[in-house]
Amino acid sequence: MAAAAVPAEADVARVLEVAVAAARKAGARMAAALGTAAAAAAETKASAQDLVTVVDKACQDDIEGAVLDAFGAPREGGSGHHLLGEESVAAGSAASTAALDELLASEWLWVVDPIDGTTNFVQSAPLSVVSIGVAFRGEVVVGVIYDPYRNELFSAVRGQGAKLNGAPISVSSESSLTEAYMMFGIHSTARVRDPMLKAVTALSPRLRAVRCLGSAALHMAWTSCGRCSGFWELDLNAWDLAAGALLVAEAGGRVTDTRRGAYSLSTRDIMATNGAGGIHDALLDELEALSCDRPTP
Repeated sequence: MAAAAVPAEADVARVLEVAVAAARKAGARMAAALGTAAAAAAETKASAQDLVTVVDKACQDDIEGAVLDAFGAPREGGSGHHLLGEESVAAGSAASTAALDELLASEWLWVVDPIDGTTNFVQSAPLSVVSIGVAFRGEVVVGVIYDPYRNELFSAVRGQGAKLNGAPISVSSESSLTEAYMMFGIHSTARVRDPMLKAVTALSPRLRAVRCLGSAALHMAWTSCGRCSGFWELDLNAWDLAAGALLVAEAGGRVTDTRRGAYSLSTRDIMATNGAGGIHDALLDELEALSCDRPTP
């Protein structure tokens, strides 16, 4: 079997440089708009809980423009740099899966959530981030998550560890469920919300705490730097997870789907933990026993 293609170090370094600059630019726009009429004027997508603003779209334009300026227009046949952004895809799991499948074979694929935590943003809650994951031939090699309200820039390069504002970071050391401080997310649809809440209800008496901040990327960034023990959620999109999954893995954690499958850009049901002791497997065992390891049919 042929070895997987590996990008040149100089190319990866340039991608990281552009991703960091783009995240900072989009983040500055986001932070400046928090609490303004532009942030409050949200439109609904798949449901009343699924929101988008003109700021989301402008932030994605910032990132797309940075990629275009640095690398030129994407070329036919999948070569060059392509972008999969949340605001360019119709609402719903089927549409996001189809959009990813169409671009998955691209040489370089930028997987972008310009504002992860839009509902928080609309409510003037400073709990939203810019998330940029960049894959080379289907494997995420660069991840950047930027929290503009705290000026915290999380970055990772495959094989080179994870950093927060340039300083190395690592996951936490809790090794049992009784010590675990877990993050989770709640989807707007009953098929996801119901198993998530069932699992939280069953697990919360056995954990130190469970919290929900309303941003999958922020949950994973915090897992990567040890602020929490881990995070799980069902039916997320590639742009919610790409950067955060690399951050957690490069910070020494463990990332799988909720049925122990290896993480890939196609993963939708995520478990990301510090990987210490038996936390990861114990949580997966509990989800399986509760029939909460996947959305309900």
